Amino acid sequence: MAVNDAREDSLRAALRAMRRVVIAYSGGVDSAVVLAVAVRELGRDAMALTGRSASMAPSELAAAVRLAKDLGARHKIVETREFENPSYRSNPHNRCYYCKEELFTKLWEFARAHGCMHVVDGFNADDGTAPLDRRPGHEAALRLGVRSPLAECGLRKDDVRALARRLGLPVWSKPATPCLSSRVPYGQRIEIGDLRRIDLAESYLRSLGYEVVRVRHFGESARIEVPLQQVPQLTASRERIASALRSVGYETIEIDARGYRQGSLNG
Repeated sequence: MAVNDAREDSLRAALRAMRRVVIAYSGGVDSAVVLAVAVRELGRDAMALTGRSASMAPSELAAAVRLAKDLGARHKIVETREFENPSYRSNPHNRCYYCKEELFTKLWEFARAHGCMHVVDGFNADDGTAPLDRRPGHEAALRLGVRSPLAECGLRKDDVRALARRLGLPVWSKPATPCLSSRVPYGQRIEIGDLRRIDLAESYLRSLGYEVVRVRHFGESARIEVPLQQVPQLTASRERIASALRSVGYETIEIDARGYRQGSLNG
């Protein structure tokens, strides 16, 4: 797996041309690559901002902070208030639009206050191309004038991971980690207490070695998805796991025999 040198050079040139930039940084591989390259090309004129709300797992926020520090990046956490928006809380199919609208609005406020003409995100050339991979958040980015240098320069997911590995980023192989609200079926109101329950359940399962795991939330019932090859192992531990999840409020669990599927609640 190797990144196309011309695409990497194009990314570096695009960020240099921006001169001062604010990066929507979540700590995932895509935004981490944008930040790492921006720091190398722009130094202190690259600023990473991370939105904090109940939809971001605390462990993800802590990991993002550590990586930004390791990169020597300027990094700020901003509080976002999407949970005050009824359109977000009602959990429609375009829920992510309202989340990103709130985040990017906050980032633009910061950018303008600090003389930055550009806000960028980690959207890559593969994002939104899979049948169930809906990206309403990207619609908010486009409407608010947020640029996506990875996509603009033609970097696909494999390119991004290869570049992350070349740059020595520990997240180069990190699985996708969408927000906790993505575990709640559309139309079911987003409750902060439910997100905390989901986070506790997933943290427990990761402690057992399930690095890729989703706890789909259905009230007092949880549907657990892990990679297909790990389903037999999960099934063999069903009683132990059911007991642990009861302690956080899930009375019943279902193990999805089809394995983990990206966007399985989108179908």
